[in-house]
Amino acid sequence: MDDELITERRPVAFPQVFGYLRHITGGLARHSALVDCLTEYCRRHELALGGVFTDRDATVAIRSAAFVGLVDALQLPAAYGAVVPALSHLGPKNIGAERRRQVAATSTRLLVVRSFTPTRGSEPSPGTGAGLQPRRDT
Repeated sequence: MDDELITERRPVAFPQVFGYLRHITGGLARHSALVDCLTEYCRRHELALGGVFTDRDATVAIRSAAFVGLVDALQLPAAYGAVVPALSHLGPKNIGAERRRQVAATSTRLLVVRSFTPTRGSEPSPGTGAGLQPRRDT
């Protein structure tokens, strides 16, 4: 786990990130809540959310249309990284690992809004919920 700051002391204003969601069940309200989660995370961390790619197909393939779109967007010169609500959005363990590798191959960051692995200094306060600190995977 690196402790590099996301935007503080960086020579760029509002680095551009792209969201990725796997939204198989639930309606429009659930999808909207997930997008709102990404939007709020980006606002708090001074990131510009350039768009959100959503997979809606229950069949999980490494190279789904939405994930290919995300990887293409991450190759743009101004792209800083991808943001997901939780690692589970990348798919089951084997597919998620390959997708993390593909994001890393773009030389951008993978930002995770809800990490269930405590990070240094992220001990939850009573009532705040465990693991709400961002996690950066590269």
